[in-house]
Formats: sequence, structure tokens, C-alpha cells
Amino acid sequence: MSSTYILLLIAVYFGVLLLISFFTGKEDSNEEFFRANKSAPWYLVAFGMIGASLSGITFISVPGWVATKNFAYMQMVMGFVVGYFVIAKVLLPLYYKMNLTSIYTYLGERFGNTSHKTGAILFLVARIAGASLRLFLVATVLQLLIFDELGVPFIVTVSITILLIWVYTFKGGIKTIIWTDTLQTLFMLISLVISAYLIATDLQLSFSEMIASVKNSPYSKIFFFEDYNAGNYFWKQFLAGIFIAISMTGLDQGMMQKNLTVKTLKDSQKNMYWFSIALLFVNLMFLGLGVLLLQYAGHNNIDLEALNIKGDAIFPHIAVKTNLGIAAAVFFVLGLIAAAYSSADSSMTAITTSFSIDILGIDKKYSKAKQKKVRKMVHIGISILFVFVLIFYDKVITDKSIIDSIFKFAGYTYGPLLGLFTFGLFTKKKIVDKLVPFIVILSPILTYFISIIPEKLDWKYQFSFELLLVNAGLTIMGLFLISRKNTDNAS
Repeated sequence: MSSTYILLLIAVYFGVLLLISFFTGKEDSNEEFFRANKSAPWYLVAFGMIGASLSGITFISVPGWVATKNFAYMQMVMGFVVGYFVIAKVLLPLYYKMNLTSIYTYLGERFGNTSHKTGAILFLVARIAGASLRLFLVATVLQLLIFDELGVPFIVTVSITILLIWVYTFKGGIKTIIWTDTLQTLFMLISLVISAYLIATDLQLSFSEMIASVKNSPYSKIFFFEDYNAGNYFWKQFLAGIFIAISMTGLDQGMMQKNLTVKTLKDSQKNMYWFSIALLFVNLMFLGLGVLLLQYAGHNNIDLEALNIKGDAIFPHIAVKTNLGIAAAVFFVLGLIAAAYSSADSSMTAITTSFSIDILGIDKKYSKAKQKKVRKMVHIGISILFVFVLIFYDKVITDKSIIDSIFKFAGYTYGPLLGLFTFGLFTKKKIVDKLVPFIVILSPILTYFISIIPEKLDWKYQFSFELLLVNAGLTIMGLFLISRKNTDNAS
């Protein structure tokens, strides 16, 4: 598939997004940008959240994981489902009761202003770094497929990408994103299904034979109970999945902002239930695609190891660089950009919301006209920041298989958030608010040193994503140390 056709496909795709933005962003108010006037249909939110949760990382990395990790990722996905039910039953009722725009306002009400801003800063750091990593991987793939051939520098690629996202979100914000994410999730799932169909056709497999082929593959092993020291041990991954879901969805402004656009708590909970079930099957389909990709390579004598094609490079290489056909390349590119931008656009909107509400406090300081003006300036600033972060990643990242890095980084940034919310919800203690920043800085540092102990002492145990729990536990211990009796004022 030529670069010209790919560019044309991307142009048409963004044209559709801009058209949606035109119809959904006419009001151009902060209430629309932040909360979609609390009028979003729950089923659209649920469907769109699938794409936002998966992102370009999942689209590329999960199929690539199969070669080395089998279906072990499903152990964590099962934990995700439990975590989403906890969010629906524990966190959403709290957020709706307080009628929150930013969920970190809870920390201010519970502990004080310093805790409020500390929680928001943790989110901002986590989201900027994580969303940029996701977008970086996709931008790198597009650079290799298209823009290197055209002589376009990486800085131009990422600048145009961020500019296009800003253009279709700057008016409607979360209201626009609910509709664009629905479309992008649909494109991503269509791409997944058609990719699997084309590979199965090449392998001369019927639908039932394709299912049986994936099921009987040595790569399709899901459960690992053999060695509790290993990183893929079931209970480690399952429990980590529960708390990763609670942290990266329930305590994440980007994901919760979409839920809070739904009018009633009951509908928002319904959204979480259906979303969690759908995500379970979608991830299973992506892993199944990973098996089909490996079978296709074997059937067509493509020596991936000799070509140094591994991990994140497997799906792009087979879809675009082999004889699978132009349809495979078209739908791969379509699915890739859909998965990437459904995550990036909601991240930019959520970061803008949190910075405006939590850090600047525009809802308390300014008139409505001034609030809108400041929000637009913040949105521009966040967009520029994304460009610089992506350029920085291009200079320092050499390993493009980064889904592991996403979750491990989340353990260090979302761990203190999990600790703060857990302490607030399940104790009645007051804390010395001004000491909270010291706790959330010290906890990740201690977590890092704990994580390297097995390697230094030559132990067999391997830390995995359970570092999130270690970090949260240390944060809770620290909060107990700075707690005081439940009086009316604690400072």
C-alpha cells in the first residue's frame, strides 16, 4: 500500500472527526467541554470507552505479546472486570453524590487543599506520560510506514497529529469525544475482525476451524499457577488487574469524566457493567489475532526471528509488508489511528479539565466568560506540551515494546492515588494535609528499592504489576503516620 493512499485514508478519517466536532461543539461552553451537559447516552459512553481503554498500545502490543507470554494477559483482564464492578459500586456513587466535575475535588473535601492538588498532579503526570507513550508508539509506526518514505521529520508528524486532535476537540471537549470515540471504537473493532478474517482466509480456515486453531495452539495458554515467583503467576496478575482497573479507570479523570457525563448514577453503573464484559471479549479477540499472525507467518515461511520482527512489530509487518493484501493494510492503518486517537483525545481533554479545575480553580475564581477563555488557553498549552514530550520520547526510547512500561509506570504514579482514596474512603482519620506531598514522593521511591531487592539478592521472585499494591500500601502507612484524631480542623 503506497504512502499516498495511507495519507488519503488518514485525511478522510480526520475529515469525518471534524464533521462530528462541527455538529457536537456548537455550544462551546465549559459545561459542554467538561461534562457534556450531563446528557450523554450511557450506551455510547460504554462503547466508546472500549476504544479509549485499549488504545494503540493494545492494538499493536497485545497481539505481539502472544509469542512470548501466551494468553497470560487474560489473567489481568479478568481482574479488570472485578475492578470495574468495584468502581460501579463504590466510586461512582461517591462521585455522583458530590456532583463532581473533577474527581480529585473529593480529596480536597476529605483531607484539604494540598491533598486535592497533590492528587491532581499525580494524575497529570501519569496521564501526560502514559498518553504520550501510547501516542508515541503509533506515531512511530506511522513514521516508518509513511513519513520516512516521504522525507517528513518525526517532529512534523507529531505536531500535525496533535494539531488535528486539538482542532476537533477544542470546542466540544468531552461531548465531542463521546461521539468520536464511539466511531473510533467501531473502526478499531472492524479492523480487528477483518484482519482475523483475511488471515483465516489465507490459511483456508472456516470460522469454526479458526476458533479451534486458536484454542488448540500452544500459544493460547491462559492460566499460570506453576510458579508463584514468576511474573505471570495467576494470583499476582489477577489481583494486580483488579487494582490497576480501579486506579487507571476509577481514579483517572479521563475515564471517569466520560462516566460523569451520563445523567443518572444508575445509567453510569450500567455503562460500567457492559463496558467490562465487552472489554473481556475484545481482549480475547486481540490475543486470538496474535495466534493467527504467528500461524500466518509460519504458513508463508516468514522467519520473524531472522527478520528481527518481534513484539510490537509483528502485526504492522504482516498487515502492511507481506502479501496479505491491500485490504489488510487499509484496515490495519484505520484500526491503528482509531485506537490511538480515541485514547489521545480523551487524555488531552481530561488533562485540560483537571488543570483548569484542580490546579487553577477557574470555577471558583473567574466569571463564566473568563473561565472559557482560560480553559481554551490551557487546552492549547497541553497540546504543545504533548508535542515536546513525544519528541523527548523519540530521543530516549529504544525499546518500542512498551505495554509493560505503561503498567509498571502506572504502579508508581497511580499507587499513591489508590492509597489516598483508600485511606479516605475506609478510615475516618484526619491527616496533616501539608505533609501529603512528602508521602506520595517517598512511597514510589521506597517501592522502586523494594522492586530491585530480588535481583540484588539473587532471589527467584519476580515483581510484576503488583508493585501498584506495594506503592498504595506504603502510601496508606505513611498517611497513618501523619494522621491525627478526627477533629473539625487538621492542618
